[in-house]
Amino acid sequence: MPARIAICSASISRDGHIVLNKRGLYVLSIFQDNNYPGLIAECRDVMMAVKPGARPQLRSRNGCTAVVAYPKHWPCLFPQLRPGFKYSRPIVLEPWQREIVVLDPRPFLRGLIFSDGCRMTNWTEKAVAGERKRYEYPRYFFSNRSEDILGLCTWALDLLDIS
Repeated sequence: MPARIAICSASISRDGHIVLNKRGLYVLSIFQDNNYPGLIAECRDVMMAVKPGARPQLRSRNGCTAVVAYPKHWPCLFPQLRPGFKYSRPIVLEPWQREIVVLDPRPFLRGLIFSDGCRMTNWTEKAVAGERKRYEYPRYFFSNRSEDILGLCTWALDLLDIS
C-alpha cells in the first residue's frame, strides 16, 4: 500500500496526495477544478517556488487538472506523511512548521478551509430608511474527522483572535 497524505492546500477546489510510486519516487498530485485556471497556475508556481528547477506537469482529467511534481524531498516538507487515513493517525506540526504558522496563520487557515471546508456567500435583505437593501457576507465552514486537525484549526484561529 503506497504512503499517502492529504495536502492542506492554499486554494479553492483543491485536493491532493503524495504517493510513493513503483519506481520509489514520491509524487505530489494536487487536483484543481478547471473552472479556476488562475488557481491551477498558482499551484504550479508554488511547486516551482518550493523546488527551484522543478517542472510540474499538468494532467487533464474529467473536469479538473492534476498538477504533478516528483521532487524526492516531499517527505521533508510534509513530515506528517504516513500510511493510512489522516483521521486515523496523529497529525502534529513539527516545530519549524509551527513557527511558520505563528508568523502568519492566514495561509494555513486558508488551506484548511479550502481543503476540508468551504466558503460561500450568505445574504440577507433588510429595510433601511424604508428601502429594502441586500447585504452579502462570506461564510466559512470546516469539518474534519481528525481531532488533531480540528485542534490545529482552532489553534490557528486563536492566533488570529477569531472565536
